[in-house]
Amino acid sequence: MNNLRRALALLVPATLLAATVVPPSSAAEQRYPDVVAVKVRARAPDRFDFDVTVSSPYDTEQRYADAFRVTGKDGKVYGERILLHDHADEQPFTRDLYGVTIPAGVKSVTVQARDQKYGYGGKAMEVFLPKR
Repeated sequence: MNNLRRALALLVPATLLAATVVPPSSAAEQRYPDVVAVKVRARAPDRFDFDVTVSSPYDTEQRYADAFRVTGKDGKVYGERILLHDHADEQPFTRDLYGVTIPAGVKSVTVQARDQKYGYGGKAMEVFLPKR
């Protein structure tokens, strides 16, 4: 019984140590691009223009951030911008989406970017619509 206790006494701290020594994930392991800034302007009472800044550390010809979208809290998509190429030499990068129609009762929207391999995810931003 004493040998079992000694073995457990040595095993438990080693197991805890192994569980806590985990290297931080690198940018190359990031699954999704992040939305890092959004500017929104009212174009008309129910139409808005968006300038969206996206950060994608793995942006290469083989895999890149290929879209961003503007959604309501209910998940309804009000607008989407498809990106046709990588932005490896321009990080973070800003692209626009103009003339997005959003119903009068909606006060804020969420902007989220998409990875061509994993889809939508990553850091999204909620923005409040001007004049609402």
